[in-house]
Amino acid sequence: MLFTKEEYKKRLKKVQSSMQKKGIELLISQDTSNMNYLTGYDAWSFYYAQCVIVHVNADEPICFVRAQDAGGAYIKTYLKNENIIVYEEKYIHTWPLHPYDRLVELIKEKKWDKLSIGLEMDSHYFTAFCYEKIKQGLPNAKLKDSERLVNWVRVIKSEAEINLMKSAALISEKGMKKAFESINPGVRQCDAVADIQKTLFSGTSEYGGDYASIATLLPTGKGTSASHLTHTQDKFVTGEATIIELAGVHKRYHVPMARTVLLGKAEQKKTDAMKATIEALEAGISATKPGNTADDVAQKFWKVLDKYKIKKESRTGYSIGIGYPPDWGEHTLNISKGDKTILYPNVTFHMIAVMQFGDWGVEASESVRVTENGSELFCNMSKDIYVK
Repeated sequence: MLFTKEEYKKRLKKVQSSMQKKGIELLISQDTSNMNYLTGYDAWSFYYAQCVIVHVNADEPICFVRAQDAGGAYIKTYLKNENIIVYEEKYIHTWPLHPYDRLVELIKEKKWDKLSIGLEMDSHYFTAFCYEKIKQGLPNAKLKDSERLVNWVRVIKSEAEINLMKSAALISEKGMKKAFESINPGVRQCDAVADIQKTLFSGTSEYGGDYASIATLLPTGKGTSASHLTHTQDKFVTGEATIIELAGVHKRYHVPMARTVLLGKAEQKKTDAMKATIEALEAGISATKPGNTADDVAQKFWKVLDKYKIKKESRTGYSIGIGYPPDWGEHTLNISKGDKTILYPNVTFHMIAVMQFGDWGVEASESVRVTENGSELFCNMSKDIYVK
């Protein structure tokens, strides 16, 4: 059990309080990160149906998993054994049978089939088939979108969570330093990423690393004008830039970081673009403090870009914490104009500035924590282009 039982109980109470406000009597959470947050469950079983069920008055959630994964639930969660409920192998890929047939039976057995039930309608791994099984199987229930209820509870971290993220940050720094070391002319991208991944998994002497929710991103050359490109077997070329976006991960808590490497002689246009990018990032970070909003941070960021006549359409940040594939974002606040989410101490977000100009681009990012009086960065590395 990663956290104390008292911490898990506090999380449950916060979720139940939010359920009451939204008129939800029963919550079915399929989001893998939410399952971890509520129970401690942690296994690579999210590729098939599973969920956590929270009754508004229950002392503990129910962890609903495949029978083959019950052992992991017994080991990883704080729950009593009776609150780990499994479904049999007969439901695995035997259409039209589906694990949610058993889930519907369970809800009926508990006499919860006439309640107001909240569903995570836009979460990963909650398929249209899952929804139809619930809708058809529970005709007397009032189904509604929970509107990322648990995700929003997760936005403010406990001190224990912050400490895990600080450990992850040390791993991020090691991974980025290895990237700077490994990216050289003539080296295959895949070989550099192999070095980076080994470093991220090895972590530090005190803190081991976990797998990240997103693969190490490595756009290079013209690829720096595009987003979310992964490595190839091509070799790095003198005169080209490479963007590295990675995350150190410890106990499922992510601290992402992005930097840009340039092989060969520094190019003035790229250096100037990076200076503007860094200035914008630092302006936004300076506006990060309790009581300000995500919009306040965004306005400061884009004010600098406007000064340099740099156009950026995409958001420049998002909340982070627990992560499972395919995303390490929490799907809540965005650092973008118009997002009026108020910042509180221990809100954590990834502020990422990717600037793309036709056939080239630069990028830098920081993982940020809101403190009692302002903010702090999880990592401590220069944001300047690393010229080799």
